[in-house]
Amino acid sequence: MKKSLIALATLGAVAGAANAQTSVTLYGVIDTGIEYVNRVASAPSALSPTNALSGVAPAGPRVAMNGNGGLSASRWGLRGVEDLGGGLKASFLLESQFTPDTGAFAGNTGIFNRQAYVALANEYGKIGFGKQYSSLAEGMLNFSPTRAAPAYEPGVWWLGVNYRPANTVKYTGTFGALSVAAHYSFGAGTALSSLSGGGILYGGGLGETPGAWKDNTAWGASATYLGENIGLGIGYDEWHPAVTVGNPGKVRKLAAAGSYTTGPWKFVAGYRWGDQTYANGNTGMRDDYWFGGVSYRFTPAFDVQLAYFYTNIKQLALTNTAASTNPANPQQVSLVADYAFSKRTDVYLTTAWAHNGSLANDGPFTGYLFNYASAPGQKNMVGVMAGIRHVF
Repeated sequence: MKKSLIALATLGAVAGAANAQTSVTLYGVIDTGIEYVNRVASAPSALSPTNALSGVAPAGPRVAMNGNGGLSASRWGLRGVEDLGGGLKASFLLESQFTPDTGAFAGNTGIFNRQAYVALANEYGKIGFGKQYSSLAEGMLNFSPTRAAPAYEPGVWWLGVNYRPANTVKYTGTFGALSVAAHYSFGAGTALSSLSGGGILYGGGLGETPGAWKDNTAWGASATYLGENIGLGIGYDEWHPAVTVGNPGKVRKLAAAGSYTTGPWKFVAGYRWGDQTYANGNTGMRDDYWFGGVSYRFTPAFDVQLAYFYTNIKQLALTNTAASTNPANPQQVSLVADYAFSKRTDVYLTTAWAHNGSLANDGPFTGYLFNYASAPGQKNMVGVMAGIRHVF
């Protein structure tokens, strides 16, 4: 009997030690609200060069629940870590985005559509394998003027539709105030289909094509310094989307940004150079994207963010044989007021005005992800949303 008790006590101690070294956490965000958009059309169901820059009839005001989220994309996830000893840790992350107004997975994609990776880490950094944020996103999101609010910030325009590439090996390291990242994707993949007739150069395939290894591959790197008052970041991303097998195009983005914090004030500003080239070498789009913003925290619970976004589209060709055009340059002003009841629950009011384009620069180059297709010939668009966000 004594031996049995000793054995059970030893087994319990070992199990307790194992539990202390391993953890799995369920987390998430639910964010939705009521939105008014003054004049919005339907996104084209089948893109073509004749309607790609605007939506299709009918067009008019829209009042509805916003499934994309006002301050955050709604999501849930599982993350876990195991201490392997000697400073080495194994971890995983599975994250799924959904639309709270319907409960459906965002974009009708797979269950873990945001991130899904396994990683090893020690004091020198972490190496992850799977679907992860690009290095450009890793380096730039700290400088988002409205904290990457999905409702009206042109975040996908800024970072690219491939900002969470699949089939990715990624290194991240943090050394004091300095963070670095580098990644390579064997096939980034997007859910965005190309235009018919050789238009928009994105392909929907995941890459990793036999005999065409370069199709849909991507790579990039970034470095970020986040000091007590000053932040600086720089990042590069290159992606080779292939609409047809063996004919990859090239999408390149180079970005730099900075921030300054003093008391309740925070100022951010940044620039992103972009160049998109068809497989035949013709330019799809060449643009410069600028942004600036300021936020002020009136109380620990209440803060306001004001942002301005401007895009200089220097060249645009919707097909690989079309002549380049120089369309009117989109610009947008956004304002967010956020009040926190607690660390987990807040309410907000967000509004934006866009000129020469849709809210969030939504269109064919962002796959109409946010349903802000502008009516043909439209010059201005206004959106207002009041909502609630709960973090768990």
